[in-house]
Parts: sequence; C-alpha cells; structure tokens
Amino acid sequence: MIEKIDRYYLEILSIQSLKYKKKPNENLNIELLKKENFDLNKFFYKQVGKKYQWIDRLIWSDASWQNYISNNNLKTYVLKENDELVGYFELIHNTETNNCEIAYFGILEEFFGKGYGGYLLSEAIKFGFNLNAKRVWVHTCSLDHPNAILNYRSRGMKVFKSEILERRAI
Repeated sequence: MIEKIDRYYLEILSIQSLKYKKKPNENLNIELLKKENFDLNKFFYKQVGKKYQWIDRLIWSDASWQNYISNNNLKTYVLKENDELVGYFELIHNTETNNCEIAYFGILEEFFGKGYGGYLLSEAIKFGFNLNAKRVWVHTCSLDHPNAILNYRSRGMKVFKSEILERRAI
C-alpha cells in the first residue's frame, strides 16, 4: 500500500516577524549542549520522534552521531523545567547562504498541552536570528504532531514550498 505524505517548508525572514510566545513558567531554562556528547541528541531524536516515524537516524552508529554533532555549524539546545528534560531543538547555520535551519525540534509527550512548544519554537527562531541568519526555516510533514504546522504558523513562519511524497506504508 502506498501512503501519501504532505511535506511543508516554512520560513521566517526577520526577527520582527516573530510572534513571540512568552515563557509559560519561570522554572524553564534553555541550555546549549556541549559538543563532546551526542547522547542527548540521540535520546531526543528517539523519544520525540517515535510517534512521528523519525527513522532515518535509528541506524546511526555512535561514530555517525559523533560526526554529526561535531559539525561546527550545528547547535543543540535543551529545554529543562528545573532539572527535568522537556524538549530540544537543533539549529544548523549555513554560513554560505546565511540561513538557519531548525533541523529537529520537539518536546517530550508528558509536557504536551502546557504551552512549552510555542515558547521553545519562539526561542529557536530567536536563537537562529541571533546567529545573524537572514532567514530561519524548517520543514514538517503530515506525520508530525497535528499541532506542528499550526505552531510554526502561529510564530510567524510562512509556507514557501510544499510537496507530496509517496512511500510504502510502514
């Protein structure tokens, strides 16, 4: 059976276009991960992505993960509530085009419905522009959380490209 997947590419072209969502509570903080350890990138990829069919990296060796996080243009940020892990995002800043991709983004399921996703996305966009990017972009698809594209649009991002992919159903 063939499954159709809608993929959307969204962008925001200036920090002034950001519809910022305030921090839902004062116990939240965002930390930049150090490059020496890929375990949190791997953890979040598996935990956030398990319901949304993030499968590409499941076969990665530890060496592949280490190589990925060693990219000087990659920055990973983790959202914590007190000391508890809540969510993350990965930014890849392309210095040649001066664009910043939100490569991966998400929060753990037990934190859904608390307004953390909108806040974390606001921060991801802000941090992207703080890298002097002239554009911050992301892609999502119909396999992602139903609120994903709504969250991107609510922060001021606009669809600049869409496509329909076909694959064998899993």
